Amino acid sequence: MNRIEHIALMAHYNQWMNRKVYEAAGTLTDAELSADRQAFFGSILGTLNHLALGDTVWLKRFAQHPANFAALTSLSAIATPSDLKQLAFADIRELANHRAWLDQLILEWAHSLRETDLDQRLSYHNMRGVANSKPFFGLLVHFFNHQTHHRGQATTLLTQAGVDVGDTDLLALID
Repeated sequence: MNRIEHIALMAHYNQWMNRKVYEAAGTLTDAELSADRQAFFGSILGTLNHLALGDTVWLKRFAQHPANFAALTSLSAIATPSDLKQLAFADIRELANHRAWLDQLILEWAHSLRETDLDQRLSYHNMRGVANSKPFFGLLVHFFNHQTHHRGQATTLLTQAGVDVGDTDLLALID
């Protein structure tokens, strides 16, 4: 598997897992989703919000890549989050719709990547305004790893709430 195929696989995994997580979350009441479970982002809803906000921040950074990815142009209509702990979506249904839109955008963007795009450096500012320049492929690996990490937290919180997300292994998508 080459790097482009790996990124495409991760985009598919992201969409597959988010559908499973949101389906599981949809079985809980709003109060159960918002309950403070002593997690880093408080609640299941807080954790899922963080994932959507983090993805938005990174995708907006990726939109600044010299390749000018057409698939990311619609992000210009969305404000860059200033705080990754904010509850941008207090309603799970609204958040689920936004998540589905983001996941489709990620999938289309991943399929538009070219091998030469991966070898460039991307300059960006972190959330504290500090300038950075890192290899783009490494940032993509971080992007998908960040999703997996926090989805793991969300699945743990869902399990503690009595909801089984089911199989979460990437292995399920590898032929």
